[in-house]
This record gives sequence, C-alpha cells and structure tokens, in this order.
Amino acid sequence: MTSTDAHHTYDTDVLVVGSGPAGGSAALALATYGIRTLLVTKYGWLANTPRAHITNQRTMEVLRDLGVESEALTFGSPSHLMGDTVLCTSLTGQEIGRIRSWGTGPASATEYASKSPCEMIDLPQTYLEPILVSNAASRGAKVRFDTEFIGFTQDADGVTAFLRDRVRGDEFTVRARYLIGADGGRSTVAEQLGLPFDGRMAKAGSMNIVFKADLTRYCAHRPSVLYWVLRPGAETGGIGMGLVRMVRPWNEWLLVWGYDIEQPPPEVDEKAARQIVRDLVGDPDLPVEITSTSLWTVNHSYATVYSSGRVFCAGDAVHRHPPSNGLGSNTSVQDSYNLAWKLAMVIRGEAGEALLDSYTAERAPVGRQIVERANLSRDQFGPIFEVLGVGGGSDEQAIAEGLAVLGAQTPEGSKKRRLLEEAIQLKNYEFNAHGVEMNQRYASSAVLSDDGPAEVSEQDSELVARPTTRPGAKLPHAWLVDAHGERLSTLDVVGDGTFTVLTGLSGGVWDTAATACQAELGVPLRVVRIGHDNCRDMYGEWSRVSEIAEDGVLLVRPDGYVAWRRATASESAQSAQDELLGALRRVLDR
Repeated sequence: MTSTDAHHTYDTDVLVVGSGPAGGSAALALATYGIRTLLVTKYGWLANTPRAHITNQRTMEVLRDLGVESEALTFGSPSHLMGDTVLCTSLTGQEIGRIRSWGTGPASATEYASKSPCEMIDLPQTYLEPILVSNAASRGAKVRFDTEFIGFTQDADGVTAFLRDRVRGDEFTVRARYLIGADGGRSTVAEQLGLPFDGRMAKAGSMNIVFKADLTRYCAHRPSVLYWVLRPGAETGGIGMGLVRMVRPWNEWLLVWGYDIEQPPPEVDEKAARQIVRDLVGDPDLPVEITSTSLWTVNHSYATVYSSGRVFCAGDAVHRHPPSNGLGSNTSVQDSYNLAWKLAMVIRGEAGEALLDSYTAERAPVGRQIVERANLSRDQFGPIFEVLGVGGGSDEQAIAEGLAVLGAQTPEGSKKRRLLEEAIQLKNYEFNAHGVEMNQRYASSAVLSDDGPAEVSEQDSELVARPTTRPGAKLPHAWLVDAHGERLSTLDVVGDGTFTVLTGLSGGVWDTAATACQAELGVPLRVVRIGHDNCRDMYGEWSRVSEIAEDGVLLVRPDGYVAWRRATASESAQSAQDELLGALRRVLDR
C-alpha cells in the first residue's frame, strides 16, 4: 500500500486515548518522529489536580531528548528545595527525624550528579501535562478534548475506534493503524482488550486535599516536597502516614490522609477538609483556602502483558500503585518513550512488526518492579511505628508517651533512638532509590545480549545507579566537549528518533559499515566517533565507562538503550559490515 492510499484508508496512524503523562508523551514522541497522531481525552482540559510530581533524572533525560527539558526546568521546583523530608507530629509539633531525599544529601548528591546530565525536579502534573500536549500539538499531533473513547474493534490492518463528542453528543469512528490506551488506572482500553493482571486493587483508602496556605515559617528552613505527619489514625489506610506535600513553595499544598477501606467512604466537605489541614499543620487558626478534595485507593496491581494485536496500553492503565517512591508519572513517560520509536519505525516500513513484541518484554518487568517497590515502601513505615510503640488506633497520649521514651536519658531511650535511626534508614528505599530509577535493564528481541559475565556489584542495586554499556542497559552518561568547547553529554549525541553507531577515533571501519547498512536497509543511521572535533573525551569520562576499546562499537537505539556491542574492531571492513547489518536485521525484525 502506498502512503497516499494509507492516508485515504486511515484517519490517523496512531490514536492515543488519554492525555496524562503516558498519553501526552506518546503523542509528543510520535509527532516528533513525524507520525500522524490523534490524541483524544474525555476531559475538557488537562490535569486539574497536581497528582504526580516527582520527576526523576531518567524522565528528565527523556524530556531532554524530546526537546522540552528547558520548559520542565522553568516550571518545576529545583532539587535543592526538595530534599529535607521531615517526620513530625505536625508542622508546628515535634520533629521525629529528617531524611535527606532525592539525592540531595551530601553523600548522594555527587552520585546522582555523576550519573546524568539532568537534575531531578518537582513538576506537578498540572504543569507536566500542558508541556507534553502543547508541544505535541505544535509538532503536528491533533488533539481533541471532550472526546470520549467508547470502544474499538481491530483486524489485521488496523483499529476502528468508537468515540463520542461530548459537546455535540454524537458518536463517530476513527480508523487508525494502531491504538494506545493511556487512559489511566480505570482503563477502558485495557479492560476491553482483556489484559491479564496480577495483584489486587483497593488495598487501602486515601483522600487528597489540595489547598492554599502560606506555610513559609514552618517549611522554608527545612525545604522539602514531603512532610510526613504522625497523628492519631496515621496508620489507617493511606500511604503509611499523614502527608503534607508541597505543590509550589511555600503556598500551594496537597494533603494526603487515609480512611478505613472497610467502611463507607467519608464525606469530605470544605469544613472537614479545613479541619484536617489545620490538624496536620498544627495551627488551629491557619487561613486555608481549599481548592479540591478527592478520594482514591491504594492499589497493588500490574498487567503481565501490555498489548494485543494492534492495541497497546501504557502508564497507569498497566501499573497501579501508591505514589510512594514517586515512580508513577516517570514510568508512564518512559513506557511511551519505549513504544513510540518502535511504532514509528514499523509505520515507516523500517522495521518488521515483531519489533513491537519487545514493548511488553521490556516494560512489563519494570511495571511489576515499581508496583512491588511502591507498596513495600508504604509498608516500611511500620518499623517507625513499632519503635515508637504506636499502632492501630493510637491516640495522642500513646504517641506522646512513645516520644517521651524516645527522648529519655535512659538505656531504653538510647536503644529506642538507635532503633529509630535504623527504621528511618530503611526509608532510603523510598526516598533515595536511585537504582530503581536508573538501573532498568531490558531483555527482548530488540536487545542482542553479549557473552560478557553477569553483572555483579558490591552495591545495592535498588539504591545505587550502576551504568554499563551492556546490551539492554541505558547508555551511560559521560561529559564530552564539542567543537566550540561547550560540554555535551553522551546522551546528547544519541536519540532523536534515530539509531546511532557509536565508536571511537580509531573505529573508522564502523563508519564505513554504517553507510553500507543504511543503503541496504533504508534506515537512517547516525555515526558518532568520540574523539572527533565535535565530541572529544576531554575529561576521560567516556573511556572510563565505555567498557569497549576505542575501535569497538555500540549500536544505540533511539531511546538511548544499547542494542548490541562489540568490544573491539572486526577483522575486516566486510566483516564489520556483515556484523552490523546482522545486528540491525535481528533488532528490527528484518
């Protein structure tokens, strides 16, 4: 079928349902890659509450590659305002402890900064979504608000989606090559597709209260995104403790409190909401403006398969979990980033359809990991409660007595303080889980594993990022210097929707091989030779992390992941060409 025929047969190449972090980034990436994309959402506008917010380094790297990192930095709160996580009895009450978080502590700041050109920021969903969707539209994606997805049918050639215009009230169809269901934790697409799920929904009940109040005097001296509050009932439902979360420093906030999932959901009117806010802040006269209230449930559920036929799901549609570890929107953005380049190459005829099978193979294990991790982090408040001797239904007196023992100048007090320190250290697995964020490894048909020994490390893989050029890992960050003397990252010379052949100054044989492969396959290939004037290894960082000789080669995918590597040069120009061509054919299902 010619592309002209396709334009008549299909209304769009990809229909994206949902405008959250997964849907917005799918539309942005596809539009950036020149793919006809239609994004529909049943809502009249984008996020109306700042639900997701922690934006980790890997997501910032994705936004950098998609050309919107500077906008994210403009609207996000910088990392130096994020990290003094406080445990207290209220914002005016007793401090129980502080946890250096999100890599801002002196020990972890260097480790975080050395692993990425990007910094972690706090970017509430109310700011992230407009960045994604407006840039998608400016790059050619069509966006329809007030457009409800009703259902779909699919056949060998495409998907027919049934939609309802919520302004006019009429129903209509859209014919697309592929459909992406990015329609959230109650996904209609995932349900109709019959995706298999493990785990359980509705483990515990939570309420969000979004409010405005000037809390500068309680927070500016200990700047943080999260202030965890131990109040009577803190262990009921919820996410472990009461939470006062910064949305904008220091006057916009989101409070999280739990309720008993076995009881009817509470009625949270403005008066009740104001009372809960003042109670957790600890200021009975605080002027408070309530913006919104909502109820939600803590889930522990993940899909084991992310697609069927021509329909794919991404984001909360396939992984449903509490906000602990701040992994929700990050994983959603990264799902779509993984899928978009594969769809683009298949639609353009540069890859076979089996490439799309690698999406589930690569992302479903990540989805499972983050659901398990977030739920475990929620449970890891338990040891803190145990040390303080407070548990189910604790009252103010029990909490006061527990804190009194903790502060006592007695052997018991000394023991309690040591145990509390250990219990708080356990929370590093929630607030400094750099390895969970950066160590995602892919095993699929789009990765050609090499014969190197298995990865081993003395360090905790959940806490510490471990860069490697092994196939299936993300390309390590190292600073290079361009022709103008400006710094650029190794991540800046790959990506942009294109495969990259990455070698050193003496790897000219790979340059020649790439030219031949491009001609043979009709697939654009970028060649980067580190050591040339435009990317010199002036700090020696690349030679320390590359794990290959200067004449070795890495084949790097459009998403910055290593697909194949050869540690040294091939014996001849012809064998280099044959090896590179063979690797590309296998990865691209050609």
